[in-house]
Amino acid sequence: MSITTTGQDYLSMAIDIATTNVRNAGGPFGAVVVTASGQVFEGVNRVTANNDPSAHAEVVAIRTAAAALGTFDLSGCVLYSSCEPCPMCLATSLWARIDKVYFAANRHDATDAGFDDAVFYEYFEPNSSRSLMPVDCFQSASKEHLKPFQEWDSLETRTDY
Repeated sequence: MSITTTGQDYLSMAIDIATTNVRNAGGPFGAVVVTASGQVFEGVNRVTANNDPSAHAEVVAIRTAAAALGTFDLSGCVLYSSCEPCPMCLATSLWARIDKVYFAANRHDATDAGFDDAVFYEYFEPNSSRSLMPVDCFQSASKEHLKPFQEWDSLETRTDY
């Protein structure tokens, strides 16, 4: 892409790769990560093709960018997605320190096409019963659960993130 590439161009790119992915046994989702210098890294949904529930387009694009750039910190990058990112993809974007996310279709468009992302958004709402998947914390009185953090705190060669 040229220096005059716009955000709409990147969204169109994400839509195009999503559409092509459908023809290649993938899901109808595509994403691109764009660095501040203009490098572009693509990702398409391969959940059913790879039997990998985490292989969403946004996660794949972030993994591709991080591997190619040799860093887990994608500060300065922008994520463009053909559809509104699900909570997992948003969390991955946050962990990657993506600066901004733009998307084309929204979660309701995805629901209309048969995708159930809306139920995952509801799971994180304040009054959710969490009945979809209960999550509980079990901590022992011995404080054994703190051992990994104590080890981490004492490691001088750790890479903070």
